[in-house]
Amino acid sequence: MAWDFSTDPDVAADLDWIRRMVVEEIEPLDLIRSRMSADNWRAVTDPLRQQVKDRGLWAAHLDPALGGGGFGQVRLALMHEILGRTPSAPAIFGNQAPDSGNSELLAVGASDAQKERWLWPLLDGRLTSSFSLTEPHTAGSDPTGIRTRAVRDGDDWVIDGHKWFASNARRADFVLVFAVTDPDADRHRRASMFVVERDTPGMRIVRDVHTMHHPYDGDATRNLGGHAEIRFEGCRVPDSHLIGAPGDAFVLAQKRLNGGRIHHTMRWIGQCRRAFDMLCERAVSRHSHGRVLADHQLVQQMVTESTIDIEALRLLTLKAAWTWDHEGPGAARQAVSQAKYRGARILHDVVDRAIQVHGALGYSTDLPLEEMYRLARNFRLSDGADEVHVQQVAKLALRRYTPVEGWPSEHVPTRRAAAESRYAQWLDRP
Repeated sequence: MAWDFSTDPDVAADLDWIRRMVVEEIEPLDLIRSRMSADNWRAVTDPLRQQVKDRGLWAAHLDPALGGGGFGQVRLALMHEILGRTPSAPAIFGNQAPDSGNSELLAVGASDAQKERWLWPLLDGRLTSSFSLTEPHTAGSDPTGIRTRAVRDGDDWVIDGHKWFASNARRADFVLVFAVTDPDADRHRRASMFVVERDTPGMRIVRDVHTMHHPYDGDATRNLGGHAEIRFEGCRVPDSHLIGAPGDAFVLAQKRLNGGRIHHTMRWIGQCRRAFDMLCERAVSRHSHGRVLADHQLVQQMVTESTIDIEALRLLTLKAAWTWDHEGPGAARQAVSQAKYRGARILHDVVDRAIQVHGALGYSTDLPLEEMYRLARNFRLSDGADEVHVQQVAKLALRRYTPVEGWPSEHVPTRRAAAESRYAQWLDRP
C-alpha cells in the first residue's frame, strides 16, 4: 500500500484556519502570558477555545463519540505541525499535555461513572489534570521499578510514596497516580492507576521543581502548572478511583504515551520551521565582511543541513502516523520511536544553528530562540529518554534477522561459487 499524506479541500481549509489562528491570535499572547493571572489568561483564551470548538477542531485526538474530532494520526500530525509554533496553542485546541494523554487514558480505561466525573469535564476544559509516574529515586525510563504503594483497606486504597516531575500538578483538579498494588505479580502487572483529586488528605505538593525551562519561582506556576514534587502519606481514595482493573497501569500508561509522541514530534517540526525562518531572515538581512551572511559558505551549510533535517523528520513522522492509521499502533512502534529520538535532536540542532547565525541577539531574551533551546533539551528526556527509543528501534530492527552458521550471507567467495555452479555452461573460462 502506497503512503499518502495528501489532504482533501476541507482539511486543507481547516489547516489554513488553524495557521491564521495561531499566528494572528495566539502567538501575540505568548509575549505577555507571564504578566497575566490565571483568571485573566482564561478570560482572554476562553473565546478562542470557543472558536476552535465551533470549528469542530477541539480535542481532535479523540473519537467523535468522546467529544473529539476523530481525525486520525496523519491529520492530527499536520495540525500539530502548526500548533507547535507556539507553546500556548495546544491548550487552546484541547490537546495540551498532560490533559490530552490523560483523556486518552480515561477514554480507554475509565468506567461510565468515572468518565462522567473526570473525562467529560476534562474534555470541556472545566477540569485540568496531572500525570504522576516518575519518582526521584528510581529510573524514570523504567516504570516497572516504582516504589509508591497502594494498599487496599476495606473499600478504599491507601497510597504512600514519593513522586516528582508531575506536570501541571499544582494547578490540576486531579492527578493520575501510578502505584504498585501487587509487588509479587509479573513486573508489568504490579501497578495500578488511581485518580487522586485536589486537596485529598495525604497528598502534599512539596514544591515545583525548577528546570532549565522554568528556572525561577513563579515562572513555572502562573499559567503552566510546573513540575511538582509530591508526597503521598496515608492518602486514602475510594475503590471507585481505581482506573481499569488492578494491574492495568502499565498498559494504560502506554496508551497515553505512544500517540502523543507523534503529536510532540510534529510540534517540534513547527518549532523547527519557526527557528529556520528566523535563521534565513537573519542570513539575508545581516552583512559581515562586506557580504550578506547568506553568501558565506558556512551559513549556507547551516541552511542546507536544516532544510534536509526538517524534511527528513517530517516524512519520518508522517510515515509513523500513516502506519498507525492503516496498520495500527503496534505496527507503528518502530517508526514512532525513530521519529521521537531523531526529532528531539533535530529540533536542538536547528535552534542551535539559528542562535549561531544571530550571534549575541540569538542568545539574548530579545528573541524566542533561547527559550526554544532550553525546552528542546527537555525533549530528549520526556516521553521516553533517548536511550529508551534507541533500544526500542534496535530491538525491533534486529528481530527481523536470524543468526547464520559459518560465513556471513554476503560472503563473496561462497556466493561466487554458487553463481559459477548455476551458470557454468555460460562461463567463457574456468
